Amino acid sequence: MRDMSEPQRPARNVLGGPLVICSVKPITGFFRDGCCNTGPADRGSHTVCVVMTAEFLAYSKAAGNDLSTPMPEYEFPGLKPGDRWCLCAPRWQEAFEANSAPKVVLAATHEGALEHTALTDLKKFAVDLN
Repeated sequence: MRDMSEPQRPARNVLGGPLVICSVKPITGFFRDGCCNTGPADRGSHTVCVVMTAEFLAYSKAAGNDLSTPMPEYEFPGLKPGDRWCLCAPRWQEAFEANSAPKVVLAATHEGALEHTALTDLKKFAVDLN
């Protein structure tokens, strides 16, 4: 159990800065807080903030993870191109290797993603680098 007298370290993004919100419409994140925060319960590592594309949605559906169909029973609206979403880092890496990776918002991508993918690869798909 964590000592509550010690302040928790703020979440950091892959660039070393503070983690910013990925999306609140639709609401995303393992904790459904709009951020790609993670913790021990997040076995999928929902840490990469992506901008959905039609190509990636088709790839994900073909790989067995349909992200475009609404599932009201899970309060999941279904995603469409342009939506931002906290994607599992291993799934992003898999899509990258299959030439189907979606764009990435680095400032909203949790540093934990680096356990599954390289920063240089994420940067190739960044929408927030000049």
